[in-house]
Amino acid sequence: MLLLFLKFLSNSYNIKIPAVFSYSSTRMLLATMTTLIFTILFGPFFIRKLYQFKTGQTIRVEDCPLLVELHQKKRDTPTMGGSLILFSMILSLVLWMDFSSSFTLILLVVTVWLGLIGGVDDYLKMKHKNSKGLNAKKKFGLQILLSTILSLYLFSPFIADKISGKNLFHPPIAKEFHTVDKENKRTYPNKISNEISKDFEADSLNFSEARIGETTAKEKFRESDQKNRNIEGNVIGKGSKSGKGFTLLSTQQYMCRYYFPFFKDPWFILKGSCILLGGLIIAFVLTGSSNAVNLTDGLDGLASGTLVLTSAVLSVFAFLSNNVEIARYLNILYIEGSGEIGIYLCSLIGACLGFLWYNGYPAQIFMGDTGSLSLGGIIGISAILLRREAILAIAGGIFVAEALSVILQVASYRLRNKKRIFLCAPLHHHFEFKGWTETKVVLRFWIIGLILAIFALLSIKFQ
Repeated sequence: MLLLFLKFLSNSYNIKIPAVFSYSSTRMLLATMTTLIFTILFGPFFIRKLYQFKTGQTIRVEDCPLLVELHQKKRDTPTMGGSLILFSMILSLVLWMDFSSSFTLILLVVTVWLGLIGGVDDYLKMKHKNSKGLNAKKKFGLQILLSTILSLYLFSPFIADKISGKNLFHPPIAKEFHTVDKENKRTYPNKISNEISKDFEADSLNFSEARIGETTAKEKFRESDQKNRNIEGNVIGKGSKSGKGFTLLSTQQYMCRYYFPFFKDPWFILKGSCILLGGLIIAFVLTGSSNAVNLTDGLDGLASGTLVLTSAVLSVFAFLSNNVEIARYLNILYIEGSGEIGIYLCSLIGACLGFLWYNGYPAQIFMGDTGSLSLGGIIGISAILLRREAILAIAGGIFVAEALSVILQVASYRLRNKKRIFLCAPLHHHFEFKGWTETKVVLRFWIIGLILAIFALLSIKFQ
């Protein structure tokens, strides 16, 4: 919103606005600082209000009675602290993100939708003084409904055009780079070429660095593509036998490409009726990440710290994918406007760091389902929009392990005559039952999360 206001001042009153405010890198830092400072400053106020509303934590006793003994001191600690995180993130979104970007609106919808589901769940737990909350089928059904709406927008050009309108915002588009052999009329996807197109060099733009008040990068991007694309969508320098080319991808085309770490080219591309599988993948990733973070949020600071690491990895990919020169050099997919995703992920990082100020052991506040469901959904949809679902599985390996431990525990209990694999699920409670202190479990999980995050970042160069 602030970005639009600055553009208005520049265009209407010819006021010179520092171009630094239009840089996605600058706004990523500002978003981080905004949420970090906000959560630290307003944390005490939220904690007092939540105490007044008597939003004390409920402890699960049905299948793990020992948890009552281990976590008895947490019983009166207020939950629903996720409302503080989400409020700060939405404030940061309003201040620093571009409302003409479809990514901004998608992230806002996911935040509000899942935040409301989590809020209702926390309210019911508080009202009935138990750990049941919202019915699991209703919760899952609402998550699937959100996934369906997003799938229709991302995979259906007709629906995307209707929702976007002519002048509001454009569905996301991407560029896939490859080497072009002009003599043999062949394309070699994502192979590095020494002869780069001079025309392409001239028309390549860093879209995140577009100046306020000038022709928008999006318009230049479309103009240059119309001027330089041949039938195959390649750019070849005049007089060159080969060059670095690209294929302009629509929203549906780039969403149908699935990339895996350490591989430059997409592993598979969905076509025809197989696009329906894409909708199932979106539902699996979005609901899976949302619920996985929710399951991880059981110890002081565990979910918050792990979210910081996972979001940091995805924000790096968002920043790199937003710069056409860097994307071409690294042979990764260029995604127009993906810097907005990076900005929002940085606001999540700042909010979680500020929340850790009060959520670290011994916690003064818990994020509850209000925060965990929504934040998990945010990293899930971010990975989907960046085409980095597999990276999410690696960087967020702690979340994957926590979710798998619950799935395996339930399956074993039902199929093996009530026999359990773990002493208690999710996984962090298993180690508590083995005698690890809460702080030791959290610290070691953070270290593992850091190792996984570094491994995920290595995939950028080792491919």
